[in-house]
Amino acid sequence: MGLPSAHHARVDPGGRTLKPLDPRLLRTASAARVLLAAGAVVAVAHTASIVAFCWFAAQSIAGVVDGVPVAQLGAPIIATAVSILARALTQALLDALAVQGAARVKSQLRARAVAAVDAGGSRLLGASSSARVATLLGQGLDALDGYIGRYLPQLILTAVATPIIVGVLLLADLATGITVIVTLPIIPVFMVLIGLSTRALQRDQWQQLGSLAQGFLEVVQGLSTLIVFGRQHRQADRIAAITDEYRRRTMRVLRLSFLSGFALELAASLSVALVAVSIGIRLIDGELALALGLFVLVLVPEAYLPLRQVGAQFHAASEGIAAADDVLALIEAGESPGTAPTTGLPGAQSPSIGRGWPTDDGVDAARDRSTGSAQGRATHSLPALAVRDLTVRRGDRLVIDRLTAAWMPGTLLAVTGPSGAGKSSLLGALLGLVEHEGVIELDGSPVPAAARTARLAWAGQRPELTGGPIDEVVALGARRIDPERVAASLRWAGADDIARGTVLGAAGDGLSGGQAQRVALARAHYRATDRDCRVVLVDEPTSALDAASEKRVIAGLRSLADDGRLVIVVTHRRAVMAAADALLEVALAPAPRPVAASNAAGTR
Repeated sequence: MGLPSAHHARVDPGGRTLKPLDPRLLRTASAARVLLAAGAVVAVAHTASIVAFCWFAAQSIAGVVDGVPVAQLGAPIIATAVSILARALTQALLDALAVQGAARVKSQLRARAVAAVDAGGSRLLGASSSARVATLLGQGLDALDGYIGRYLPQLILTAVATPIIVGVLLLADLATGITVIVTLPIIPVFMVLIGLSTRALQRDQWQQLGSLAQGFLEVVQGLSTLIVFGRQHRQADRIAAITDEYRRRTMRVLRLSFLSGFALELAASLSVALVAVSIGIRLIDGELALALGLFVLVLVPEAYLPLRQVGAQFHAASEGIAAADDVLALIEAGESPGTAPTTGLPGAQSPSIGRGWPTDDGVDAARDRSTGSAQGRATHSLPALAVRDLTVRRGDRLVIDRLTAAWMPGTLLAVTGPSGAGKSSLLGALLGLVEHEGVIELDGSPVPAAARTARLAWAGQRPELTGGPIDEVVALGARRIDPERVAASLRWAGADDIARGTVLGAAGDGLSGGQAQRVALARAHYRATDRDCRVVLVDEPTSALDAASEKRVIAGLRSLADDGRLVIVVTHRRAVMAAADALLEVALAPAPRPVAASNAAGTR
């Protein structure tokens, strides 16, 4: 899930239609339920003030026409003024509830969406790009102001006011009430027909906004490559074309909104005119009292007004409705128990030798590189990490097929294989960030996915640094920053040439690619030593380093293993593989289902 793109409108591949009031919103955001309840109470008071105003205003006008002394009209006039004030106050209260409710609903949805992305991990983010998700959680949720702050309160008012006013009209004048009941459905019919067209246009506009965000991110990420090949200027035309298409789609939505507003106003005006003609004829014939006729005539437009306004607000909030649909789908996808990473041992499966991932007998077969590593393993009788029947799928493709293996402390394990074979997916499964099946044990005990990251140190293929002082970046997540440990970690990663007073910008801005990679390694080293993590996972740690820096990083990884830790390194570099105690080779499995011996694991 994520933002709608040119191919994917939402996480749910089955698709959903936009609903005026999505039940998922009420289940997900408690503030929406509070807004509905409080809004309904205020809407009743607001409707009562409207009926009171029409009644007392009609009595006052009829009295003046009939020549009633002004002194006797004091009570109706005062009541009219009070009802006007009550109507203004209830409307202001309804607006205040809408503004506060919109802010709280957005806050709750944003918190739930971020938690869903965190729970869904790479499985959820794999369906979209970070640009689309960022746009959804930013501008997408901000678009809910029109939906929650204007459309939803008007929907509440319509649901409360229209039945009450129609009931009052039936009691006051049966013929008028029946006429209103007959003509009133014309407006919803127009709303449905126009809404179907608006929904399609708004969905296209929302998709185009996601494409614009994605295109801009791709240009920024690949700008250096584009400059090298002299193609950077062409991207300006591409972004301009996408932006212009977004502008045209927006104008089409506005054009349809204006036309629909005209159609709704025309239908309501004709309906009111029909009632007015009927009342006028009966007033002339003397079948209807003047006060009652004025009351009905003034009240009839109020029966159509809520429906007209809810139709107009629906078009104004259509972007928010589309965004709400995608946000709720994102939350459902991330929080669904069926899609959460699992760690239970599947009872229908058993270890299978030669079925993709050969079974390791659990005995450390790593070759000693130093006395230190041998001593480190000798002090631990339990494997630092063991997996049983570990299975990882990427969509319909089986990436890792029931891997069963164990590695002892003091081992430097290199995971190798072609791109796309599942090396990073293996690390993600060990971290609990990728959906998987099977059991993963740390120091002899099964550990659930949610608790695994707290016991592991990790450096990803991309540095993904935060902004701020270099000490805070290296000690990310630590309760207290130890300057000496920071210095040791930077020195270990070969990043001690970076000034300690350096303050990084957003996403680690201010460092070269190699420096950022070394700082990320220093961060993993700090975490491993600060929390005494027994397993360290590193993904392509030397891909952006020169030979000298790579040699220092390999020596650092070797020292971590010699201290009694299991260090797992995903790598394509021969120097790293040569320094490893053991190799786990992953072959690219053919689609749609891997052949029996598609992967191979071995030790050196």
